[in-house]
Amino acid sequence: MTTLDRCIEFLDMSRICYAHTRHSIAYTALETAFAEHISPHKLAKTVVYATAQGYGLAVLPADTVISMRTLGAYLNDPNVRLATEHEMKQLFPDCEVGATPPLGNLFHLPVIVDSGVAEQEFIAFNGGTHRDVFHMAYTDFDRLVRPAVGNFAIVSPQVVGA
Repeated sequence: MTTLDRCIEFLDMSRICYAHTRHSIAYTALETAFAEHISPHKLAKTVVYATAQGYGLAVLPADTVISMRTLGAYLNDPNVRLATEHEMKQLFPDCEVGATPPLGNLFHLPVIVDSGVAEQEFIAFNGGTHRDVFHMAYTDFDRLVRPAVGNFAIVSPQVVGA
């Protein structure tokens, strides 16, 4: 079963109201937001991190970048790092690299959400491919995933200069 199929099954079984859209292939979060015709701040991108205790998912707005130092402080691990592409392929074999959905429940991983995502009424996120996106109310996402919330995202220099 693909990651996309697992997401659909999980959301349906959880009785979550969502929309699933498809767009032309987009590899970056900013490209995905553009393809979906939504503000990059409403697209939640998933960053896979590694700590001494294992892996986890950090979720932040597409128009921001992660502050690993701040994330490390929240996680009480100053040695937190980004997962490598090889590790991501091992963790998510049926998911395209860079398109991991923030549904930690599917992968038995903890999730921490930046407050910039948690403050949104609706969010969108990749569904395991570079073409599929899910849209839902943040309150439903919060109820389903039960993420920790912190402030670890900073404005992306790429977006500021645009």
